Amino acid sequence: MERAKFERLVEQALGALPQRYRELLENVVVIVEDYPQGQQRQAADDEDLLLGEFVGVPRTEKSLFEPGPPDQVFLYQKNIEAVCDSEEEIREQVRLTVLHELGHYFGLEEDELDHL
Repeated sequence: MERAKFERLVEQALGALPQRYRELLENVVVIVEDYPQGQQRQAADDEDLLLGEFVGVPRTEKSLFEPGPPDQVFLYQKNIEAVCDSEEEIREQVRLTVLHELGHYFGLEEDELDHL
């Protein structure tokens, strides 16, 4: 899938967030990359692929006095494509990955995100 089309899927997933959550997104950027840093090709097992990653300080742990650098949500396009069989599956996986990583931004732990 072309990067621009993939990025539109990310924008749609962000736009579908409830208004109250969109308003709480502060100092966070969403970045699309092909692979995580250091991974230049598909892993042997698709289940081991990292689809997204939150890098930063969860909102629940932020200091009001020291805002710090922007938090980052990464989506790894090639890994998402590798675990999907169709464009519709890619769309759904992008949505789920955005929700999962923003869950970390909002302070949720991995076990709290398992139901997504």
